[in-house]
Amino acid sequence: MKTLDRPLNDDDRAMADLADVRDWRRLGGPHTGETGPVPVRKLIKRVKSGTNWKPWPVNRKTVIDDQLDGWGFLTRRKTELAVYDDQILPHSPFSGWVAFAIEPWDVDAAAAGLDEHWPAKFDLARRHWGNPAYVGTESTSGFVNEWAPGAGTDRRHLAVWNPPGAEIHLYSNKPTVRPLSVSVGINYVVYLNEEGS
Repeated sequence: MKTLDRPLNDDDRAMADLADVRDWRRLGGPHTGETGPVPVRKLIKRVKSGTNWKPWPVNRKTVIDDQLDGWGFLTRRKTELAVYDDQILPHSPFSGWVAFAIEPWDVDAAAAGLDEHWPAKFDLARRHWGNPAYVGTESTSGFVNEWAPGAGTDRRHLAVWNPPGAEIHLYSNKPTVRPLSVSVGINYVVYLNEEGS
């Protein structure tokens, strides 16, 4: 197993960018699974009107592939975000602890690494987002379904914040032998409520 333990600077900026959005209801889409230029252009317009994020370059002549269902945005703190109708994925590749090239005999060490590094990222998230609505670990009885049905599946840790129109999940991947986890880390995602809900 190999590990990287980087400063949390990228996460600090990305979490601050997410904290800037007080109400996510304007960003959520219809959750229809539609792809192509029409829904993507609607998404771009919705996100631009609800945030100060800049979309990847787009104009009337921009060709949007029929298979696309999301678009990229850049925040004022230079965080890249992949935005879809139902979720937002911040791209903070140079931040925090990760384990990779995991072999079956490394799974316990990977889990221990997650346990060791979870508190620092959790505390950072709490500084930006306040106290979560839920915090749990896989050692808790009923963890998989405790927050919501299946919410803890494949997770070792999970914390959830629920600002208007969204749920923000901070979580660590659960390292497993079968199937073998190739890599694990501590990540976060914004799940958007359906448009109008």
